[in-house]
Amino acid sequence: MTTTTRGNPVRGAIDRTRDRLPDRADIPAWIRYLTIPAALLIVLTSVFLVGNAGSTRDGIEVIGHRTAPTVAATEDLHFAMADMDAQLANILLAGNDSSLAAVRSAARTGYEQRRLQADADLQQAMTIATGTDAATAIRELLDRFGRYVALAAAAVQLADLDSGPAGKPSERTLVAYRAATGLVPDLLTRAQRLADTNGAVLENSYRAAEHTTVAARVRIVLLGALALVTLIGLQILLRVTMRRRVNPALAAATAITAALLIGGYAGNATAAKELTIAKGDAFDSLLALRQARAVGYSANADESRYLLDPDHAAAHQQAYFEASQRLTDIPAHGVDDYAATLDSAVAAYRRTGEVWMNPDSFFGKELRNITFPGERDAATAALVAYLAYQHDDHDIRALSHTDPRAAIALCTGRSNADFTTYDTALVATIDINQRAFDASIDRAEAALAGWNNWLPLGGATAILVLIGLGVHPRLAEYR
Repeated sequence: MTTTTRGNPVRGAIDRTRDRLPDRADIPAWIRYLTIPAALLIVLTSVFLVGNAGSTRDGIEVIGHRTAPTVAATEDLHFAMADMDAQLANILLAGNDSSLAAVRSAARTGYEQRRLQADADLQQAMTIATGTDAATAIRELLDRFGRYVALAAAAVQLADLDSGPAGKPSERTLVAYRAATGLVPDLLTRAQRLADTNGAVLENSYRAAEHTTVAARVRIVLLGALALVTLIGLQILLRVTMRRRVNPALAAATAITAALLIGGYAGNATAAKELTIAKGDAFDSLLALRQARAVGYSANADESRYLLDPDHAAAHQQAYFEASQRLTDIPAHGVDDYAATLDSAVAAYRRTGEVWMNPDSFFGKELRNITFPGERDAATAALVAYLAYQHDDHDIRALSHTDPRAAIALCTGRSNADFTTYDTALVATIDINQRAFDASIDRAEAALAGWNNWLPLGGATAILVLIGLGVHPRLAEYR
């Protein structure tokens, strides 16, 4: 025995273990002591894998298919309502000037398109709203939106009756317009508040899902380690007591258990990674870009209001500057030096990639979160087009003091064209992030496919059967 032990240390260890084993009559009890915990751990692990995958999928469903579309609908509503008022101002600005007939017609068409879009956004938000508070907020918004549409229609009707030169609406038309546009700040504030509420819901859902996936991986490791140790211990016990090298059924059960644990862990980790990409890389940019779009349209409306209502021009100019700063937050003091300051910021970004904009501004957030192929080029194109639009605005304000008619033509002509170019580039950047968000949500769901039902349950069933096949014949030898 001594020679064998020195020549084969493993064999020696087995012999020493066998020497310390209980009497033969006690061995079946020891086999059961390991078999029952192993079976219970396998059942517990499979139930946990199912529950964890189901909870994670629920979190992905909330983020990807309910809350995110609600945020998109409310941000879309914000920009649609802002553009409605800009188009309304353009209708009144054009007056009966024959050279601006095309502008007036296009503004009427644009107004109607945005009205339908805003109405659809409200209906969608109502359909997917969660909670009575959100539903109440949407109903109140819908009511105020209806009042705005009615007042805007009255302003257009009066403008048709009292049509005059470009930029010279009648007093009663201007009064009706002021009544309509006076509702816009409240409408936009309510729309943004709704979007912020839904954004907070998404953030909380993401944090909860993140916590769930981290805790799940810890439990998978702990339960899996216990299950594997118990199965391996059972095999060692049978090998030592039965003098067999391997129990094929228990070996297969151990291999399936390991595969189940590795697969469950990998699926969970992949879902967590994709959820992080969807939220941190894609959705955060989507939110900033959609807010930038909404605020940009609001600023564009303020530019038209500045020309349409000279008595309140200073207030409209300040609103325009504040909206512009929400997009970039650069060290400018007002509209007079905004375009020049933005020139320097854009030049620095294009030259070195340095972001001069405040990280809390919408462009500042996006330019610091460039992640996906083509996103930098699209964001840069939007920034360059936005700069051109700001130079147009600078020229419009200069002309408004000397040649109001030319300022109106510039506002409704080149400036609107440059704004459309900017908006197109901005939408392209939004689309890049939206596709990335959707793809990440799809991959997260695919990573969990089967793990919330048949994979853990089927695997556990197979393992339990194999444990029975491996242990029952051995127990029968002691009868």
